[in-house]
Amino acid sequence: MLNTVCRLKAPRQFEIAFRHIPLDDQTVLVRPTWLSICRADQRYYQGLRPQEVLRRKLPMALIHEGIGEVVCDFTGTFCPGQPVVMIPNTPVEEDPVVAENYLRTSRFAGSGADGFLQEYVAVVPDRLVALPENLHPEVAAFTELVSVSYHAIRRFLEFSHSRRNSIGVWGDGNLGYITALLLRAMLPDSRIAVVGKNRAKLADFTFADETYLNDEIPPELFVDHAFECVGGMGAPIAVNQVIDVIRPEGTISLLGVTEELAPLNTRMVLEKGLRLFGSSRSGRPDFLGVLDLYRQHPEIPAYLENLVGNVVTVRELRDVTNAFEADIRQWLGKTILKWEM
Repeated sequence: MLNTVCRLKAPRQFEIAFRHIPLDDQTVLVRPTWLSICRADQRYYQGLRPQEVLRRKLPMALIHEGIGEVVCDFTGTFCPGQPVVMIPNTPVEEDPVVAENYLRTSRFAGSGADGFLQEYVAVVPDRLVALPENLHPEVAAFTELVSVSYHAIRRFLEFSHSRRNSIGVWGDGNLGYITALLLRAMLPDSRIAVVGKNRAKLADFTFADETYLNDEIPPELFVDHAFECVGGMGAPIAVNQVIDVIRPEGTISLLGVTEELAPLNTRMVLEKGLRLFGSSRSGRPDFLGVLDLYRQHPEIPAYLENLVGNVVTVRELRDVTNAFEADIRQWLGKTILKWEM
């Protein structure tokens, strides 16, 4: 079957390519409908990745956050027209210890393989999860990002000690918002404090118990555990602030991506006996967990509607470029693509 693929061939340059996709009795054919732009997509689009990475990976279709409708399912798992969320991570092996999203052999859409900027996506059925009814498609589009926060919290519950009276979240962007929101629902007895750099953004964290500017942290603030959701050049400052205010034997979850090495106050890491762990991407159990959380806590997708920013209908190539350029100028929220190419 001939498929139309929208690929980034160089920074800020998209092209249309045609690729044959084989169909067999293990395939589900999905038509993408609503997609969401991620910071990782922007790093490729703007050419912010190292040049050797760009040379190796481009041309490539971007986008790893999205939902679609089943066109046909040769396995009989889904019905035609059924809305599904697409899991971008595709493992090619199983490991009894290492999760699918950490296996070096796994292929990830929009990174090691073409993403969802395609007319059709052909996948095996376990890379799809049926969406619940009444979930707004603009929110469902960035389920993958929510699953990353869920994955980090799930691992945190495995790694951390049981005293969770207070938990800090550093970062007032999309990832910080989602992580704090999920913590509110999953750990209702914990006090959630959010630290950010923008007062207007912090005002949206109405579900948090406390919010602070990162240059106005009071001396009496201490947390049992913390999540770093800053990334970029602000990551070192954020992590070292966490090290300063976290109580002994606390756990620090690192979620923010930075291209630079981050110097850490290892002396205090040692003196306090801290545990730092990183989380990246997610797997099928995390998607299932997120959608179950939506059913149990309908206020979560309602709060997530606040993150829906630009909604761009894409019918031709220049619409894709316009969406990415608009996303650069958006200071908070997600740029959503209504995919009609």
